[in-house]
Formats: sequence, structure tokens, C-alpha cells
Amino acid sequence: MQKEMDRLSPPPFTSFIDVSRAVDWALVTRRSVRAFLPTPVAREDIESILEVARFSATGVNIQPWHVHVVTGAMKSRLSAVINEINDDPARSSDLDEPYDYYPREWIAPYVDRRRKVGWNLYGLLGIEKGDKERMHVQHGRNYRFFDAPVGLFFTVDRVMREGSLLDTGMFLQSVMLAARARGLDTCPQAAFNKFHRVIADELSIPDNQMLVCGMSLGYADHDCIENSLVTDRVPVSDFTTFYNE
Repeated sequence: MQKEMDRLSPPPFTSFIDVSRAVDWALVTRRSVRAFLPTPVAREDIESILEVARFSATGVNIQPWHVHVVTGAMKSRLSAVINEINDDPARSSDLDEPYDYYPREWIAPYVDRRRKVGWNLYGLLGIEKGDKERMHVQHGRNYRFFDAPVGLFFTVDRVMREGSLLDTGMFLQSVMLAARARGLDTCPQAAFNKFHRVIADELSIPDNQMLVCGMSLGYADHDCIENSLVTDRVPVSDFTTFYNE
């Protein structure tokens, strides 16, 4: 594991221009990767990512997150259990979510953005509207971590409130950026949420811990067409209001 940095130390670059370029690159090039190479990720690299991510902002320093890392036989076994349920409509229809990640009623512009990214992905894969079988198969790849060698699950104590979800979201972003800076890619996945009870049982996660989301971690397979997907982002002027007087 890497040596802990002095939190008051100057940047390890010759100028802040280099710092901003490195940070900006990691931010802009982070994407949800949906096809990974089988190349293993060393435990030391996972620990290195978590080592720096733990310094994420958190209200009154409560640090509410907990990380569960699955690899090897455990990851394969968990994927098999989840996919067996996912392929059984009777069993999967009875599943519930640990919390409302998405709104119960979609409105514009959010529903339009959601549809666009979905159809752009299906378009790349040659999946036509109405092809429910192929949609199901593609969605099921979530539960195989898109073939990534590492799966992560993030939980918080159930006694915590919405602020801890905000803190954990910042922690997730730090994990993804730290991974990107090390040449790795990620895919955060709320798709795992409805299987929170299955995951808790398989990993012996205590009842007091609530699943926030899962994440795939590994090296992107750039030969796969789905990894050419680049989502749009609205300009700053669309979501920012400046006040001066």
C-alpha cells in the first residue's frame, strides 16, 4: 500500500497548471464502462484507490461508507445467484429496493436524458426497440460486472439519513477518479440495488448495513463497441445561476 501523503503538503508537480490538467483529465474522461478485459487488478491497487478515496468530504467527519470487495470465485458465485433470480420473472418481480434511487414519476428533461443514453447504447449494440429478450440479456451483464475482475458494493448504516448518501456519493466519485488516474475504469451500478437482500445474504453483510450501489472495476476493453458510448453533458449555463447584487 502506498505511503500516506501529508494532507498539508504542496502538490507533487512543478505548477498548478499540471495539477489542474491531471484532475481535469480524470474528471472528463471518467465514463461508465460496460465491457472489461479479464486482466486482474492487484489487491494493492484496490487498496491504493481506497487509500486516497477515504479523504473524501464528509459531514462532521462521520465517514459513513463501508466497502465490500468481491473477486474470483466469490464474484462468480454471486453473479450466478443474482442472474438465476433475474432470469426468473416470478422471483425478480418480488424484489424491492433499499431506497428510492430514481424518481417515482419521471419528468423532462430527466426522462429524456435517460431514454437517450439507453437508446444510444442499444443502438451501438444493434438492439432494436421492442427486442425485450436482447435488452434483458444486456441488462443482465450488469450482474456479471460486465466481465470486470473486481466488484465493489458500498453500504451505509441504516440509522444514517440522506446526508450520508450524499457523503457516500462523493466517496464513490473519489473512487472512480482515483481508479481513472491509475489507468483503470469503472461503472457505478444502481442495477444491483433490487438484489440487496441477496447480496447481503451471500456476503454476510450485517442487517444494519444498507446497500447504496455496486460498481465494476477493471481495465476497459476498448475493442467492444459499447465502450465507444460518450454521453452528453449540458453546458454550465444550463444549470448555473450567478448572483451579484
